[in-house]
Amino acid sequence: MVLKMAHVTLFKAQSFSRLDQSVMHLLCLVLATLSILAQSPKVLAEHPNLVITKAQVPLMREALESEGRFKDAYTSIKAQVDAAMQSAVDVPIPKDGGGGYTHERHKKNYQLMLDAAKIYQLSGDVVYANFVRDILIEYAHLYPTLDVHPARKVKSQNPGKLFWQSLNEAVWLVHTIQAYDLIYNALETDERKAIEQNLLRPVALFLSEGQPSTFDKVHNHGTWATAGVGMAGYVLDEPEWVEKALLGLDKSGKGGFLRQLDELFSPQGYYNEGPYYQRYALMPFVTFASAIENNEPEREIFSYRDNILLKAIDTTIQLSYNGLFYPINDAIKSKGIDTIELVHGVTVAYGLTQDPEYLDIARQQAQIILSGDGLKVAQALDMRLEQAYTFDSVAFGDGSDGKQGALVIMRSDIQGPQAVLFKPAAQGLGHGHFDKLTWQFYDKGAEIVSDYGAARFLNVEAKFGGRYLPENESYAKQTVAHNTVVVDEISHFNGDVDIANQNAPKLNFFQSNEHGSVASAEIDTAYEDILLQRTIALIDLKELNQSIVLDIFDVSSDSARQFDLPLHYHGQIVDTSFELSAYTDQLSPLGENNGYQHLWLKASASPEQALARVTWLHDNGRFYSQTSLINDEEQFLFTQIGANDPNFNLRNENGFIRRVSDAKRHRYISVLEPHGEYNPSKEYTLDAQSSLESIETQQIETINLYEIHIANMRYLIAINTEEGIDADATKSFSYKGKSFNLIGHLGVFLIDSSN
Repeated sequence: MVLKMAHVTLFKAQSFSRLDQSVMHLLCLVLATLSILAQSPKVLAEHPNLVITKAQVPLMREALESEGRFKDAYTSIKAQVDAAMQSAVDVPIPKDGGGGYTHERHKKNYQLMLDAAKIYQLSGDVVYANFVRDILIEYAHLYPTLDVHPARKVKSQNPGKLFWQSLNEAVWLVHTIQAYDLIYNALETDERKAIEQNLLRPVALFLSEGQPSTFDKVHNHGTWATAGVGMAGYVLDEPEWVEKALLGLDKSGKGGFLRQLDELFSPQGYYNEGPYYQRYALMPFVTFASAIENNEPEREIFSYRDNILLKAIDTTIQLSYNGLFYPINDAIKSKGIDTIELVHGVTVAYGLTQDPEYLDIARQQAQIILSGDGLKVAQALDMRLEQAYTFDSVAFGDGSDGKQGALVIMRSDIQGPQAVLFKPAAQGLGHGHFDKLTWQFYDKGAEIVSDYGAARFLNVEAKFGGRYLPENESYAKQTVAHNTVVVDEISHFNGDVDIANQNAPKLNFFQSNEHGSVASAEIDTAYEDILLQRTIALIDLKELNQSIVLDIFDVSSDSARQFDLPLHYHGQIVDTSFELSAYTDQLSPLGENNGYQHLWLKASASPEQALARVTWLHDNGRFYSQTSLINDEEQFLFTQIGANDPNFNLRNENGFIRRVSDAKRHRYISVLEPHGEYNPSKEYTLDAQSSLESIETQQIETINLYEIHIANMRYLIAINTEEGIDADATKSFSYKGKSFNLIGHLGVFLIDSSN
């Protein structure tokens, strides 16, 4: 802008012939100097200029004069910083892996610096800036002396210097560069020089040119690295760093932040590695994007790829139940919507959209970010502008094109919030599990049909340095650890992640209507010459005020094989409809490899009845019965995790496997029925027995019919398996002398009531 104005002024000046030539010469020199200065952000750039900008600070300071959430957040963070400032600054020589003292101290330091820098901006008290300065100076003394971290052990991950992996180093830079930006104007020139030359620039170069494979990688490690280096570019007047962060080291677009936005998210905003890593990667995405928006609004980063970042924030929220993220792939189950990464995401989303549903999530998070967008959230919550967030039944397409399978969420509120998670999704890179077409069920705030998630004790140093345990590979990732078919005790894709990443299931259809939700998917590449097809429906039986899950799994092979269908559950078995042969004197592992070596065989059975029922009681006080329509081919194997686990790394969870031996094809049919109540406090039990009496099946062209007799009601569930039909497409059929019209893929008809 200054340069353009200088050119205009010069043009006008030249038009005045009465001006003395010497004056004109002097004017030209001045204007030329202004042009040079205009091209130097170091001289004209304002600080802060990343997530918090200079223009936002007065508004935030003004808000502190009134009572409210923003002032409360400021007061709380200030008290924490004040307490920390009473102790000596500790910048230890790196020694420990995740969970160790030095690792955790460096993590605390970057958060402390950022918090103290925000307090400086909002209070104007230079003592906080000096505190941050002193820590940065200590780091500037330490960093040039460091080699790569001594605790590095995982060859597949690049080591850091302050941390055992460079990922943590990038997280450190994302936070620390913001702190430096916030105190920039409080520093002397020589202090800036020391901090930049001995610390910030070396860290940024180490994370980019020093580790090009990570920096250019389309992966959450690359996201954090590009965010840190790009933000450093804005603060340290290195536009070249910004370009490399956006487009890759060679600026070709084959790597970098924009490539990650293109490839890591589906068009709906689903992140390829799953909810746990979507949450983790969200913070560098929204933080760097905020810095881009504040420095180069002409890039319109939040509009990039049809608002992909806003979609990603919303999708992250949708990928949760009762406040916790669905634990697929290498997930740790304790992470939920109150994680700081999503707090930042929701804050940014509301700042951009003012959508009152985001305020509902912000209210539940109960954390206010000290930023311009955080001020908007706080003031809106103070005015009680929030509206209930809508959780949907939805199929999130996977892959950059949205066509590499999908992650399906089905929801019902008929018995309180319930959800089915169906996973005909892509592999999820190195964090993915070999679990095509698996599923989970949630009810009364709890996980009922479960997924193991990751075998890891995050940051517990005694447990393999806080990293993923060896059992993550030998059990948690293996197919038998999930609720999907295993053939010949071999995991999908033979456990080869490279092959798995090249193949994804096909989502045949998904529909949600007044009867519930249904989805169907298939894959023929998990095993050679074997087709796996699964259809799952979460169905509302409105007359009974309850819901059920109908699960149909078809397996077909060119040759006779062994098929295992596990179901992992949380709770205590209270009843089975068949007699068990329990192994009470001696236990043996179920197999030798592919996760089977970690399963104790606790009991077995060969049910003879047409219906085989297993009922368990969950800690939430509800009973759950899975009733299976079987023939004499199926054997039930009851398992518990813990075999071949000398270090007690695995959780001792339970499951049962429906096994079919020496078969070319098989159809597994089952109904999961929540029922009853157990209240030990008031000492009563209600409806502990399943009310499902029979299941009949029939197929009419593309319509699969399931007649279910439950609680003296007879329901006919119709599923049209025809692909590509419209949601309102009608198909007529006759069943037992009665005519029916099926609209779309799913219909539920009450055909008889004895009540």
